Parts: sequence; structure tokens; C-alpha cells
Amino acid sequence: MRTLIKNGTIVTAIDEFVGDVLVEGEKIVAVGEQLDVSAAEVVDAKGKYVLPGGVDQHVHYSFEFKGERVRGFETSNAAVAGGTTTVVEFVNQEQGKGMADTIFDMDKKEVVNQAMADYSYHAVVCDPVDSTFEEIADLPNRGISTVKLFMAYKGMPFHSDDEALYKALIAAKEAGVTVMVHCENADVIDYLQKKLIYEGKTDPYYHAVSRPARVELEATQRVINLAAMVGAPVYIVHVTAKSVMQAIRSAKNEGLPVYGETCVQYLMLDKDDLAKPNFEGAKYVMSPALRTKGDQEALWEAVNNGWLNAVSTDHCGFNWESQKHMGIDDFTNIPNGAPGVENRLGVLWTYGVNTGKISRQRFVDLFATTPAKNMGLHHNKGHIGVGMDADIVIYDPDGSSIISNENSLHGVDYSTFEGYKQEGKVDKVFLRGKLVVEDSEYIGKKGDGKFIPGKPFALGFDEVKSTEINRV
Repeated sequence: MRTLIKNGTIVTAIDEFVGDVLVEGEKIVAVGEQLDVSAAEVVDAKGKYVLPGGVDQHVHYSFEFKGERVRGFETSNAAVAGGTTTVVEFVNQEQGKGMADTIFDMDKKEVVNQAMADYSYHAVVCDPVDSTFEEIADLPNRGISTVKLFMAYKGMPFHSDDEALYKALIAAKEAGVTVMVHCENADVIDYLQKKLIYEGKTDPYYHAVSRPARVELEATQRVINLAAMVGAPVYIVHVTAKSVMQAIRSAKNEGLPVYGETCVQYLMLDKDDLAKPNFEGAKYVMSPALRTKGDQEALWEAVNNGWLNAVSTDHCGFNWESQKHMGIDDFTNIPNGAPGVENRLGVLWTYGVNTGKISRQRFVDLFATTPAKNMGLHHNKGHIGVGMDADIVIYDPDGSSIISNENSLHGVDYSTFEGYKQEGKVDKVFLRGKLVVEDSEYIGKKGDGKFIPGKPFALGFDEVKSTEINRV
């Protein structure tokens, strides 16, 4: 079956023009102006933007915190309804089990028949024994191109010390696997948390007090140095602060292959949200913590200039009433994370594109194109071009609405961006050529999504290769 999308304004990371897109089966087979072809279905996109389906490289559909678990892939229709057609899930390694086996056992049980977006996986080190680091060499053969380590969360299974980081960087460099790191100084956080609780400072706001920007900065600088010792690329996830962004920028200016992302919430929210009364602040407990309006401005500048190369969500769907309230008397017991995958396009468009903070081309790059490159998915995802998967979003810039949890599909009892204005709307979404959103309503089904293998030696290794060539 062939579908012709006509007369839309096609936006890529480098271009914008009024034209047509021809889809045959799951692939884009032609892109041009006034294509003279026949098709079983013709979609007139005049006055609307034709965008590549979004790639959210940072989501949590299987995360557990102190016995509580987030909503899973049964809510991944929220991503698609918001214009994100591919998500990349972090899967924490089970103790005594390989990382890839952990991932694909979960895939069989919980994902393959549930996923409504296409998906890939990050491996997460939780059992830092020699066999875990030896396994990194085989991850690309299983379609896994990234491995993540947490420097935070002292005492938790997923905390990694410097030795684990160093071993992972060595193994990953040889295998072409990108190391991603959650950067916070675990020991300092542990001390500050205990001190604050002892002093009776238990409200959600003290989550931010216990995790100041310098604990993120210190850990970021430390892992940059470790990666430099090895000569490996490193990717810093969910950057929140101006100082951290500057550390990444400085490393890049020195020629080091250091990259980073931020998330929508760090561009839009600040630590005052944690001080909302009646325990509402618990909705905004995430790690690293929210910062200041000055940090927001610096992060917008960073994504516009490419100092940070992607905007993700760190989507993590815990309920406020039944799960976040675990920490009503102790902020350290509040499950970390917030939902956001459904609102990424709308928020970035409204508060980024429409305010002039980023161009439409830059939006596409941050939302789809570079996330696909970071993950080794760019052969199929993140761009409107011949041979690419037909993941296409038609965005209608007219009209406006108010973001409300009442209309959300993410399956939890609050929205991170409740009450925020959204300009325009996701009108239609195609997932590998199949229409799954029509007139802003999700019409797909469970199991529409499929696993997309990531390829090794992704974007981060481009600079490694050039640096090594220059050294020769």
C-alpha cells in the first residue's frame, strides 16, 4: 500500500520546504516537490508541518524504587500520541544475570506484545563483576549499543564506583558501545540526606537541598577525566545546571568526545516547584534535582548551540497519590521521576520554537535526528528521507490547548506540565507507514511497536576516530 502526504512543510534538521512524501509499506520511497505518483491514500498536509517521528533516548518503563514500579509499555501509546515514535528504555541488570539476558527476558514477558512505539534498549550495570564488563563486547551482537552506569544512589544495586566506571569505559571503547552516565556524587548526597532528615527537614523541597548542582558537577568532571584516561567517549544524561553544561562544553572544546542531553523539565521547571504546598512538590522529585531559572536559560542556550545535543524526557511514571506519598514524612522515600513523554513535542514547540529559542530545524535535530544518531538508530530513524522508516508526524500549528492529565494517556494520576499552554497539535502520526494517530486521537494497538537494534560506533565515536587519526 502506498500513501502520499502532499503539500506539507517538510522539516528536517538542515532544511525546510513545501513538498510531498511517498510511503510504500514501512519505508519512505520518495521525497520531493509535487510528486507525480499514484497512491491508495492521499493526505493533504497543506498549512501543516511534516516532521520525523520523535526519538526519546531516555525513558523508564521498567524502573523500580524501594519496591514500587513505574507504569510500563502498556502506556507507550502516550509517546506516540505526542509525536514520539521510538523510545529507548533503560533496563537495570538483575543480580547474577547478564545485562542482555535481563533485557530480552523482560522484552518477552512485558514488551513485545505491549509496545505501541518502536523501541530499543540501554543496558544498565547493576552487578559490577568481571563477567558484566566482559559482556559489553557482545552487546552490539544483541542490538544494544549503549550501557549506563549510575554514580548516584549509594547503597542501591545500580550504584557504580569509579572502578566500575573505568572498567566499563575500557570495555565499551573496544566494542563501540557508548557509555552513558548519571552523574551525582553519591557519598555527599547520602551525607546531606541523613543530615537534613535528622534536622527534621523532610519536605520535598529538601530533595533539591540534598542534591545541589555541585554534586552533579563534581561527578561530571570526574567521569570526564576517567573517560579521557581511557580515550573513550562518554555521554552525560539529564544535565540540569549551567555549570555542568559548561564542563561538558569545555571538554568538547579540548577535543574530548564528551556529549550530553538535557530534559524538557529542566528547561521548563525550577526548584520552587518542589516547594508547592500539600505535598504537591513530590510530583517534581526527580534526580538530578530541578535547579534555577538561570540554569533554564543556560540550558536553552546550550541546546540551541549544540553544546547539549538532545532533549529527552527521563519519563518515569509513578503515581503521586499511591506511590509518591511513600515519602510523606521523609523526602528520601519519594520515588524519583515524573511523566513527560507525551508532552515533549508540544512543550518544545510552544516554548522553544514559537518563542525563538530554537529554530524548527534545531527542534527536529534535538527531538529526533541526533537522538537517533546517539543510539545508532539513524539508519532507520530520526529523519525524513528515502529509505528511512516512515515514522512521520503531521503537526498542525493552528489553535491552542491547555495540557491536562485528564486528557493524557500516560497512565498516572498527574501531569508534569499541568496547566501549561500548548500551541498547535499533533494531527496525525505514522509508525513505519501505519496511521496510528488520526485527528489527534490514538488509533493504534498494543504490539504495533517493534524492537529496533542499535548499531555500535554511534555518534560519540566519530570524534574518537578523528582524534586517533590526528594523533597518528
